[in-house]
Amino acid sequence: MEDKTKILETFENPNPEREYTIEHLAPEFTSLCPKTGQPDFATIVMEYIPNEVCVELKSYKLYLNSYRNDGMFFEAVTNKILDDLVEVLKPSYLTVTAKFNVRGGISSIVEVEYDEFDELGDFDDDEDFSLN
Repeated sequence: MEDKTKILETFENPNPEREYTIEHLAPEFTSLCPKTGQPDFATIVMEYIPNEVCVELKSYKLYLNSYRNDGMFFEAVTNKILDDLVEVLKPSYLTVTAKFNVRGGISSIVEVEYDEFDELGDFDDDEDFSLN
């Protein structure tokens, strides 16, 4: 699979001094089931708190469209989208929710999350950070 991050373009965050949330809904996402080759349809909801850059929407649309012929399970494609967006945007926070349409009587929702503060690591509660 080619490096899809090259498709994504960004622009400078117009208000980096303020924390705010951006949500994009993409109701026409398609990929292929790797077992049957049949198309899977989903609405992709991306919500993020930008740092220095924001995603340019036409490039984001083309990025999502690039999955049209890729055979990937729901969980894999949702996590790949999150990983690519985090790599390019370096946001404070980002979630991707993939709401897949009903197939065989079952609908599926996969949600993955990135939080830059969670990535800093956990401190051991027993550690002594006092200056004494």
